[in-house]
Amino acid sequence: MFLGLRTTIYPAPDLAAATAWFTDVLGKPPYFDEPFYVGFEVGGYELGLAPDAPVEDGAVTYWGVPDAAAAHARLLTAGATEHSAVAEVGGGIKVGAVVVAGGALLGVIENPHFALSPVTDAGDGPGC
Repeated sequence: MFLGLRTTIYPAPDLAAATAWFTDVLGKPPYFDEPFYVGFEVGGYELGLAPDAPVEDGAVTYWGVPDAAAAHARLLTAGATEHSAVAEVGGGIKVGAVVVAGGALLGVIENPHFALSPVTDAGDGPGC
């Protein structure tokens, strides 16, 4: 069902401050910068900032799936509870999230535009 990790979205009530901080840490500006969402490309994955995301939920990681509605339904059938229904967020991208056993959030994302970046060895040792 899961194709691999795709996106992690952090709550960012002060979107300008969070954007500036991640721009400095990552050494590059976001590729998508709107008042409702800021997205950075990091090694082929998405690091997102959402000003309206509840801080108490923490970061939500989204697993890539071929069909978000089917995956969301499968997780609910397996005993998860709905956190957010599957919705299109633009460009054919669909996301939804559930609460799994233990209370953690698990997101699913169907993104027809996703492509992994090639991995290169830049000589940055482990953990870099």
